[in-house]
Amino acid sequence: MRRSKRAEQTRTALVAGGAGFLGSHLCEALLHDGYRVICVDNFLTGRMENIGSLVGQARFRLIEQDVCTPLELGEPVDRVFNLACAASPPRYQADPIHTTRTCVIGTLNLLELAAGNGARFLQASTSEIYGDPEQHPQREDYVGHVNCTGPRACYDEGKRAAETLCFDYLRAEMADIRVARIFNTYGPRMDPADGRIVSNLVMQAIEKRPLTIFGDGRQTRSFCYVTDMVEGLRRLIDVDSNPRQPVNLGNPGEFSILELTRLVCELTGTGSPVKFLPLPEDDPRRRRPDIGRAKALLGWSPEVPLRQGLLQTIVYFSGMDDLAIAPVAAIDRAAGGKLQNLQL
Repeated sequence: MRRSKRAEQTRTALVAGGAGFLGSHLCEALLHDGYRVICVDNFLTGRMENIGSLVGQARFRLIEQDVCTPLELGEPVDRVFNLACAASPPRYQADPIHTTRTCVIGTLNLLELAAGNGARFLQASTSEIYGDPEQHPQREDYVGHVNCTGPRACYDEGKRAAETLCFDYLRAEMADIRVARIFNTYGPRMDPADGRIVSNLVMQAIEKRPLTIFGDGRQTRSFCYVTDMVEGLRRLIDVDSNPRQPVNLGNPGEFSILELTRLVCELTGTGSPVKFLPLPEDDPRRRRPDIGRAKALLGWSPEVPLRQGLLQTIVYFSGMDDLAIAPVAAIDRAAGGKLQNLQL
């Protein structure tokens, strides 16, 4: 029986790590674009509730499997997105050997799958490639400042090795690969207990617990809302001319952890005190992407400001429709005066 024209045009995308925070949003976007989507996840950090609305849809298939084991799909794929690895330091340090295996063996298995199908491959790499950077902001040609034997190395070096594999496959003309270096991403469906700074502060504020800041809070991060990140990933895999080089995806707006804390306090109305803890080993002092390459090659830049995205994230975590706004003076008192004169 001859397939319909519509069926012939339907493309299939595989999303490894598709039940995770970012992966589930990507699965939804691809379904909206008309793809058939295969979600692969071992549910070590992914959550079924993230994809509950997708399970049962005609164009959605779920495979519960670790990518360290080669996949036998029984059907062709056109796109492969590798988002399969824990991204929060507490989670990836909990089983560092498995983290490295996921980054290296998992990536190799997915590259082989892409090569065998003639599929485009997108590697979700990370700003952790740059370690505790000595260049600011970070450009893609910066080789990084990484402690290869420290507690974060399982992720940092694992992702660096994964990039090496990707570009070796590209140079050997075995696969059409693209590499996204993702900077801090936040939004609805983050795991409230994953230990990342946004989810930590928001949950502590909602539950009226002390807000924990590591170090003096002057270290900086750049926060990209999840819808902006998904759009960047889609543009990177769809651009016909292969960039043949990594592409930073992140929001170039730079905020200190103290500034983020103040904004969380303001949006939640919490009166919780701020508790300062020792800075973890190898924690980066500054993070901000140079996204000139993404702008030039993809016509992409983030659109959602931190205040707007953070509000949506708080609503997701709390279920509150109407959030109280605390006076800035009260917020500053809760932080022992350390938030004074900070601008958002």
